[in-house]
Amino acid sequence: MTRCLVTDRRRLSPEARSFDAERRGLVEQSRRAAAAGVDLIQVRERDLDAADLAALVAELISVTAGSATRVVVNDRIDVALASHAAGVHLRSDSVSIEAARRLLPPPRLVGRSIHTVEEARAAAGADYLIAGTVFPSASKDACSVELLGLDGLRAIVNASAVPVLAIGGITPDRIADVLGTGVAGIAAIGLFIDSLKTAS
Repeated sequence: MTRCLVTDRRRLSPEARSFDAERRGLVEQSRRAAAAGVDLIQVRERDLDAADLAALVAELISVTAGSATRVVVNDRIDVALASHAAGVHLRSDSVSIEAARRLLPPPRLVGRSIHTVEEARAAAGADYLIAGTVFPSASKDACSVELLGLDGLRAIVNASAVPVLAIGGITPDRIADVLGTGVAGIAAIGLFIDSLKTAS
């Protein structure tokens, strides 16, 4: 099972009073994630400017060096290139996979977020897809997005030519059901915050 930690520094460190404190929290979370065998860390800090984001990504790459964990950057191809990240994870409404692949040839990773069967079928050339939102979560509730549920997730898996990771409201008691849809793994924010805190 592939495991992808999606970062959210403010949710991770809600009492932090500075970006430096939030950054330290992410660095420690990433260190623990690598030690626990997490496969991917998707750096999803969309409010940061390019310089701060690139510096953060470089630090997370450094702290996970020597492990099997790969760091990808949410949507910012320029930052992925500047920081020598393992690749980029594109939003569903971002540039095409083909355009990203021209700048990030293999072995660099190109992933994409998708929400429908049609988007899964159109994602040729991606290394992996993240499909959601499966269940309500702290980030996305049932009022703000259309939930896939297990049946919707299974339909996406069946339509996809590449591995699919599930995201959205995935808790330990739901993992077996989610894996039963045929997904290659899971992506999450809260699940890893809770599990890595428990492990500390």
